[in-house]
Amino acid sequence: MEDKIIYMPCDTVEKFMRDAFVAAGVPAEDAALCANVLISADKRGIDSHGVGRLCSFYLDRIRDGVQQAVTNVEFVRKSGATAVVDGHAGMAMVVAKKSMEYAMECARKYGVGIVAVRNSSHFGRAGYYADLAAKEGMIGFCVTNARPAIAPTFSTQNVLGTNPIAFTMPSDEAFPFAFDCATSVAQRGKIELYGRLGKDLPPGWVIDVEGKTRTDTQGILADLMKSRAALAPLGGIGEEGAGYKGYGFATVVELLSSALQQGYFLSQLTGFAADGSKQSPRIGHFVMAINIENFTDLASFKKHVGNVLREIRSARKAPGHDRIYTAGEKEYLIALEREKTGIAINTALRKMMLKVKADYKLDNWELPFTEA
Repeated sequence: MEDKIIYMPCDTVEKFMRDAFVAAGVPAEDAALCANVLISADKRGIDSHGVGRLCSFYLDRIRDGVQQAVTNVEFVRKSGATAVVDGHAGMAMVVAKKSMEYAMECARKYGVGIVAVRNSSHFGRAGYYADLAAKEGMIGFCVTNARPAIAPTFSTQNVLGTNPIAFTMPSDEAFPFAFDCATSVAQRGKIELYGRLGKDLPPGWVIDVEGKTRTDTQGILADLMKSRAALAPLGGIGEEGAGYKGYGFATVVELLSSALQQGYFLSQLTGFAADGSKQSPRIGHFVMAINIENFTDLASFKKHVGNVLREIRSARKAPGHDRIYTAGEKEYLIALEREKTGIAINTALRKMMLKVKADYKLDNWELPFTEA
């Protein structure tokens, strides 16, 4: 049976999430930021990191006491253009934004700013924070480690997180160059999205304990938590497709996200204590801002970036294709469309939103549906 889809305006979904965060104890200003980070993913078509994660990654963790609704961002070390931040298991969106803001402050003074973060949690899409720098005429860079998901090349154990890498550079076009991707073939959030849609995965995304590909989405989601399934790194299974490159990138992110601030890593990021009880995921981040005007004037840089992107898009097209995209372009176009159409709310999302409304007594909300 085909899933019935209801569309809701982006602003409406964002306000619903904001009110839910406030009801969970998140201060109003922080709640607005958290909702904005999530809706920024939905607007861009990155449905794996939007409203679908409202409960499982945020509200449920606050309820279970493993994430703090009120965030204490502590700068434990400052030295010139660098800093170390402790997020004290607070709302990671708040932690990451304040860290990038400090990096930008340093970049204005020194040309570059770098902040390493410990004891944080899931902060949504990494590109959100790189984008902040680009909006201020800087190059933004953001990475984070995550709970174990990727199997190293020639292993079948999920050891490394999906460990995304995000770069954003301003251009003279309507959208920046915005590269944001996991270091696995597909991130865990995309598998969760397939699960909500009731779809099997394509072959090559996930391997079992024997190193064979799996496609059974629901079983995979359960077995990822039991280390009986693992994501393939970028490049795929084994060396033939250069999977060792994705494995290498994931390791670089793991080191940047943990070694500089001496934080937790790999198996320490499961979100579970030795006795099986839930605990803070204790994730680490690494953010950097580069002040372009320390190298050249901003207008010239933007034009140069635009020229590079336009030349790339003008390359000879493959048969059956009439367009080449550069990083961030598709997301920009999807955002323009979703501002008109709204966000698709499927059965799983309706069920979740109705539960949030009931659990958090959001009686002032009239959702455009009364049942999933």
